Amino acid sequence: MRRISLFFLLFAAACRSSSIEAAPPPPASVPSSPPSPPRPSSSPSPTPLPYSSPPPRSYSVAALGDSLTDTNVGGGLYLKELSRLCPRSRFVSFGKGGDMVNQMRRRFVADVFGGAPSGTGGFTHLIVFGGVNDLYSDLTAGRTVEKITRDLSTIYQDARGRGLKVVAVTVAPWGGFTRYFNAPRAAATAALNTWILAQRGTRVDFAVDAHPLLSCGDPDFLCPDYAKPYKDGLHFGPQGHKKLAEALQKEAFADCG
Repeated sequence: MRRISLFFLLFAAACRSSSIEAAPPPPASVPSSPPSPPRPSSSPSPTPLPYSSPPPRSYSVAALGDSLTDTNVGGGLYLKELSRLCPRSRFVSFGKGGDMVNQMRRRFVADVFGGAPSGTGGFTHLIVFGGVNDLYSDLTAGRTVEKITRDLSTIYQDARGRGLKVVAVTVAPWGGFTRYFNAPRAAATAALNTWILAQRGTRVDFAVDAHPLLSCGDPDFLCPDYAKPYKDGLHFGPQGHKKLAEALQKEAFADCG
């Protein structure tokens, strides 16, 4: 009897142990993210080199024009002022008093280039400053704006074809030249000057508008301070030439030496 009881006790214990659920396995550990790689040590920025401006340039400039450029009759003072502003450059006058633009065109190659069919003649630039004598010769010489622009175009194109840079200057105020100035010629002056300025970037490299530059008050008249000592209303004196030279230097020769 005792053996049977012991048997049943062992059997019951075995049944209880088989009815207990096994404990779930521990959750898998989540792998930690890899450590960030060390930042490379930044090398010091190189010390910038000090800025050095380009050396001043030297130019060789021919100036074609009338009495306002002709040093033999008191003109061309703007070229002397340019020489002061650009001491390493040279400025040579090929002005001739009384010249119309068609006369400048005819003597241009002979005067500036010694008649050579090609080449620069040693010049880098050509200033062209003329037209006023044509404008008051519309009746006596048949000088129309169309003819003036055609002759200027020939000069511009020939100079550029030889490798020169062209600096065009508009007609300065001349309303005080009352013997010849009138409303139709004022309109022709405005038309010619508008055309000259429009050539910048095509037929010419630089352009300076002398008309507003040298006037004050009435746009058709020279400023009195610029006209002195002349009183004819057409020619301008040292202050006017200085003003023109400064404008030319700023427009075409800003880096001159």
